[in-house]
Amino acid sequence: MTPIMGWLTTLRIFLSSNRLYLNRYLWSSNRPLFATGPSSSTSKFTTEVISCDSNSIHFPLGSDEPSIDSPETLQALHAASYQLKEKKRCVVFPTETVYGLGALALDSDASRRIFTTKNRPPDNPLIVHVSSMTMLRRLLPPDYQIPKHYEVLIKRFWPGPLTLLFPNTAGKVPDIITAGHPTVAIRMPSHPIARALIAVADVPLAAPSANSSGRPSPTRAEHVYDDLKGRVGIILDGGPCSVGLESTVIDGLHVDNNLRVLRPGGITVEDIEKVLAEDLAGSGIPVPKVLVHKRDYKDEDVEQAPTTPGMKYRHYSPTVPVTLLCTRSLPPEDTIPTPPRDYFSSLKKLAKRPATLVKVGVLLPSDSPLRVFAEDVPGVEFHHFPLGSTSDPLTTAQRLFDGFLTLEKMGVDLILIEEVEEDREGLAVMNRVRKAATELRWLR
Repeated sequence: MTPIMGWLTTLRIFLSSNRLYLNRYLWSSNRPLFATGPSSSTSKFTTEVISCDSNSIHFPLGSDEPSIDSPETLQALHAASYQLKEKKRCVVFPTETVYGLGALALDSDASRRIFTTKNRPPDNPLIVHVSSMTMLRRLLPPDYQIPKHYEVLIKRFWPGPLTLLFPNTAGKVPDIITAGHPTVAIRMPSHPIARALIAVADVPLAAPSANSSGRPSPTRAEHVYDDLKGRVGIILDGGPCSVGLESTVIDGLHVDNNLRVLRPGGITVEDIEKVLAEDLAGSGIPVPKVLVHKRDYKDEDVEQAPTTPGMKYRHYSPTVPVTLLCTRSLPPEDTIPTPPRDYFSSLKKLAKRPATLVKVGVLLPSDSPLRVFAEDVPGVEFHHFPLGSTSDPLTTAQRLFDGFLTLEKMGVDLILIEEVEEDREGLAVMNRVRKAATELRWLR
């Protein structure tokens, strides 16, 4: 063997045996993925978590103004509004999807703080959140007529976890929000605290998920606190998020009038197709097709210069490696699936030292056949965080990010997650899981 071949062999063995720990370093949140501003690890604020009562907030029928029964919640909303408008600072608030890191959408300097707080790349656009149709219209070009298919979606799904792409030809929304595109992504959240905060502040808010860039999105206030403590001043705590995944993003601005799902999320493709068929029936307006990016079509331009978040960069990754267990999809032609028992037994080889336990986090459907293999393996300590059943992708969506972050906090060495069917909420679940996974293993 030549010296160089010997060196390469040694390197290959080293990389293989240390793959787990290399992955932990490469995807650690302590290692900045992007340099877009001051170090995100520098503490600037004393972070205050303020509990708010969602049930005390109501929007009377036909009114854009909230009715807030709890004095404490009203005071918290005014405090957050003051930080947003007077201090031009970021504020964290709950939405029905995930917790958001909000700043004034029409103020470039204020919005820039989102990017520095998250360490977010500047070409990753933001979604603008509004509290009313009146606020939406203030953002649109004066002569713009909302298309009929958008009217249907707004009527059925707003307020809610649906984001729509609108023209920004009047330039009302600054380039830092749109990444220089002539379009802007807008939604109206249904969470009472989110919508009330926007209404009280009387300004649209740009708000990506409230986490360091590339990390799993937070669905509880404690997730935000663990990640952004010292980088934000106020976290409004409204309890766990009901949806658990980000909003569905729709681009309906193409000349063919079809709807393109740029990011699957809280509103399913099936529900979108259903309401369009129902509401456009007999109207004389053709029912548009609903096309899912990467499933039904490809668009390399939008992947390189995305018009909405979640399309270009690695996302949703804990600080520990995530292995996707493929039990439904077909493996590549050159891949031989591993028997489940053999795979789970092999996990003991990941031990850092002899006679030490490997801690493995397990995210499986509650009725998964794999559960019997994730028990009683010598040298392996399994920590289960059950998802929904195979017939309940809604619960799986609600628990996905919470599972990632809970298992990470428990100090596991590896997280295993089984793939689910890519229908209904499962489409959005698998969109996130594939972005989070550092390895795919086919089991049969």
